Amino acid sequence: MTDRKPMTKELKAMAFLMTIAKHVKSNAIVVGNDYMTFCIGAGQMNRVGAAEIALKQAKQNKEKHSDVFVMASDAFLPMDDTVKLAQTFGITAIIQPGGSIRDKDSVAVCNAYNLAMVKTGIRHFRH
Repeated sequence: MTDRKPMTKELKAMAFLMTIAKHVKSNAIVVGNDYMTFCIGAGQMNRVGAAEIALKQAKQNKEKHSDVFVMASDAFLPMDDTVKLAQTFGITAIIQPGGSIRDKDSVAVCNAYNLAMVKTGIRHFRH
């Protein structure tokens, strides 16, 4: 989806984290790397709230364990606010189903901050 393509470690992290996000209920945001989940934000009324919980908790683990810092979302990112928040925490890549009428806004933010974003086309959002 973005100008920057994900590095191999980011792709591995995306696959790993999306597998975890698939099993988390409603507004799941999973943050980690290619071998470790740093934090999961879920059950919030909106996606940016779930992301804020996950990113705040995950930041400490990132500093100790990883050079890549990836975020996976179980459903599309309906606005660019979640991407803007993610980049302030140092996220390097994002994986999400895509399909929002505002996907281009999130892609533009990723491109502005040199983040990679991958679209799966598969939504895992569960209640």
